[in-house]
Parts: sequence; C-alpha cells; structure tokens
Amino acid sequence: MIENIIPEGYVMKGVYTPAKKIDLGDKYLIFVSGVQAPAGDVNEVCTEDIGEQTELVFQEIEMILNKAGASLDNVVKAVIYLKDINDFSIVSPIRAKYFKNSMPVSTMVGVNGFVRSGSKIEIEVTAIIEK
Repeated sequence: MIENIIPEGYVMKGVYTPAKKIDLGDKYLIFVSGVQAPAGDVNEVCTEDIGEQTELVFQEIEMILNKAGASLDNVVKAVIYLKDINDFSIVSPIRAKYFKNSMPVSTMVGVNGFVRSGSKIEIEVTAIIEK
C-alpha cells in the first residue's frame, strides 16, 4: 500500500504529493518531496536570508513527517540542494541541530536555481518507522 501524505491546509502548486508513505510489512518507508521556503501568491520566497529559509524548510519537513507518523529523528537520508555552495557554513550548523539524533546519510550539492523565485535551498528526505 502507498499512501499520499498531505498535511491539512498544505498548499501545493503543481501535480505532486508532499510525501509518500509505503507499507513494507513491519515498517513504513516515507519519501518527502523537495521542500523550499514558503512562498506567497507570486511564487516568491518569504525571506532572502539563507538561515531563515533553512529553518523554515526544516519546520515544513517536520510537519510533513509528523502527518506521516514520523519525525526528523526517523530520517535515514537527506539531500540538500544549495543555490550557493558557499552557504554551506550557514546551513551545516542548522542541519546538525535538526538531525542531531538521526544523523542521516547525506548529500549536499550546489545547483543553478530553483522553480521558486528567491529560493536558496531545497531539502528532500527519506525516513523509516516501525509499524
């Protein structure tokens, strides 16, 4: 069984689901779509500050995981995309704060840009929980 995870009030701009929860028998595997900082009606992020964007992204990921019955402590893999790889020194301590218990395997790469205007970071995660 595969369940779409969509938190109440979650606004999607496109054809996708924020997360998929997959029944593996004795565990659930949860894939969370890439998350960027929130945007208004004009599809522009709410802050230009990379630290604030990172905090907002982690908070949204946490909300999505909670809807699936999981938390950041259940994350086993994280992929972080940065528009400016030099922001690593700002993002890394924030990442460490949110992943202090799970210590997931990780990838962090620099990219040319994002679909959301002003976005400087996007994070996707995979989590696993016991039934």
